[in-house]
Amino acid sequence: MIIETVTILAGHDKQGNPEPSERVDLRPGDSLALVGPTGSGKSELLSDIEQAACGDTRSGRTILINGEPLTKAPSGMVATLSQKTNFVMDASVEQFILLHAESKGRDGGSLMAPLMKMTNSLCGESVSQEMSLQVLSGGQSRALMIADIALLSDTPIVLIDEVENAGIHKFKALEVLAGHNKIVISATHDPVLILMNNTRLVMRNGAMTALLYATKNERRHAENLKHMDDILMRAREDLRMGRTLEMQEET
Repeated sequence: MIIETVTILAGHDKQGNPEPSERVDLRPGDSLALVGPTGSGKSELLSDIEQAACGDTRSGRTILINGEPLTKAPSGMVATLSQKTNFVMDASVEQFILLHAESKGRDGGSLMAPLMKMTNSLCGESVSQEMSLQVLSGGQSRALMIADIALLSDTPIVLIDEVENAGIHKFKALEVLAGHNKIVISATHDPVLILMNNTRLVMRNGAMTALLYATKNERRHAENLKHMDDILMRAREDLRMGRTLEMQEET
């Protein structure tokens, strides 16, 4: 199914009041951040999109695909990345890629090198083709799935729940997915990730309350915040690997 637009039509908040934001329209290549405190309704909105809600969920929202409601979400329309991603398949990374490529009618052999390169660019722990899926860490699993979704899968919509806690390079993950013409919708508390998105939807009390667009001034702030985040990430990695911060200063 070729998706040209995804539209979220408003339902109601937790008390049954109409949502202030009446609709949100998204197209391939767009990225939307869902922001708000814990319990504000971010995960519920992700669930509505995943289910292709048609006024039949607790929120009362309707999801339109190319301007039309769906009776159910078509297989392969949505990929969901949560904080916990683990494989149950007993196979190597190489076997998984080849089997998935075959199911999509694609040449897994030609995709192997770029897919592994992308996987390792997203994860601090190296992944090899020979590794068993079941020994991959959570971060390695998520990095492999993001690369798979970007390069091999034809899934047009990607839903991400708090990728900042997923053990991967969060900024690269968002750039990779949005850069491959996916509609990327992420629930996040991370200020840099929020400002990297085209737009952000503010959630409160189970309702879509405001659709905001990052300003030029905010994007300048995002660069400063990203620099500070990079320093924090390097310090965390050094401490995890048994190095001292004095070593970092010397280099």
